[in-house]
Order: sequence, then structure tokens, then C-alpha cells
Amino acid sequence: PAIESVIRMGVDIMELDLKLTKDSVLVLCHDHTIDRTTTGRGRVCDITYDSIQRCFLRTAHGVRTPRKMPTLREALEVCKDRIVVNIDQGYEFYDMALKISEELGVTEQMLIKGKRPAEAVAAKFGEYMSKGIVPLAYEVCWNEYTPEVKDCMEKVVESGSKLWVNSLWESLCGGLCDDVAWESGDPGSVYGKLLDMGATMIQTDRPELLISYLRSQGRHD
Repeated sequence: PAIESVIRMGVDIMELDLKLTKDSVLVLCHDHTIDRTTTGRGRVCDITYDSIQRCFLRTAHGVRTPRKMPTLREALEVCKDRIVVNIDQGYEFYDMALKISEELGVTEQMLIKGKRPAEAVAAKFGEYMSKGIVPLAYEVCWNEYTPEVKDCMEKVVESGSKLWVNSLWESLCGGLCDDVAWESGDPGSVYGKLLDMGATMIQTDRPELLISYLRSQGRHD
């Protein structure tokens, strides 16, 4: 239902987090445990998929729902040909996620986010990098907008990759966050500045506000 909601909203990319069950099933879960988000308890890696399916998801306020924790395969089936998928916390499961995406035919609409050093990425994907293939995007986070940050952003754009910024929290974007955009009543004071920096991917917890602003500027279909 959450995925369907953002698709109807016109969102371009939706984020999900992965964890691996004891019996090697990739499920959608942000935390290492199921304590906060379900009626069960324990670490995902210590629980079988069947056991997790006996638990019910909770709302943000802890209220039990009739819904169960979905698998990556189930989520990608819903997303197929409809929305790009940003798999956060997923690099350690790269090969498994790629296998599922290839089987479903959704690889071209999926990106897997990672935090590995450049050397480690080069070791794994050296064949592609040697062909001049650049990463789809770089996420740049900053506390203070310094000349070094500006230079970094410019180099990302010049390289042919997309500049990805995260407006969820102040510490990720030098204070240009969703709360300020909402509370000020002037989303341009946040999202406009991010666009001016060269951002073409903005991660947000307020997609309706962002999309509304982008459309007002002729920046979103």
C-alpha cells in the first residue's frame, strides 16, 4: 500500500531497506530487529521467514495492523515498470538482490546504495569502470556548505553522475531540510537552493510538498 501510494503521488523513486532472514530470504526492514515494526521480537538474521510471517506490522504509533512484512521480490513485482527503486542498506546483499531483479526484469529501474570505499567498488566493478561507465549518482551530505562541498558537487555533475542530496535531516544537508521547507511555508527556500547547487535527485519525507514545488517551477512532469 505504501508503494502504491507514492506511485499515485507521482514520486519518481522510492526507498526500501533490506535485511536477510535466517533462511536467506530478503525482506523489507529498516532495523536489525523486528521489535519496533512488528508484533514479534528478535533479530531478522536469527528468524526464519515463516516465523516472521506469523508477526504483524505495526504503525509508527505502535498499533498492530493486519499486514505482514513483505519480501524484496514482492515489492519489486509491485514496482515493475512503474517506479525506480532505491535499495538502501542493500550493498551487502548486492548479488542476491541483482539475481531477483534479473528474474523479474526490473534491473534497469533499480539502484543499490552503498558506502564502500572507492577502492572496494573498483575491485568489484573494475570491468565496468574501465569502460567509462560512471555511477548513476553520488549522495553528498554536509553539515556546512563550504568551498570543499561546492567543489565536490561540481565534480559529481561534471563526471556525468547525478547529484543526490538528502533533505530528511539538518545534519545531512546543512540545514536545508524538509522541516524547514514545511514550517516556513516557503519550500523554495530549501528545495530551490538544492536545485541551484545542481541536485537532480532529492530524497525527502515530504514528497507531495517537493513535487508540488518542482511542478510550480516546471521541473517535474
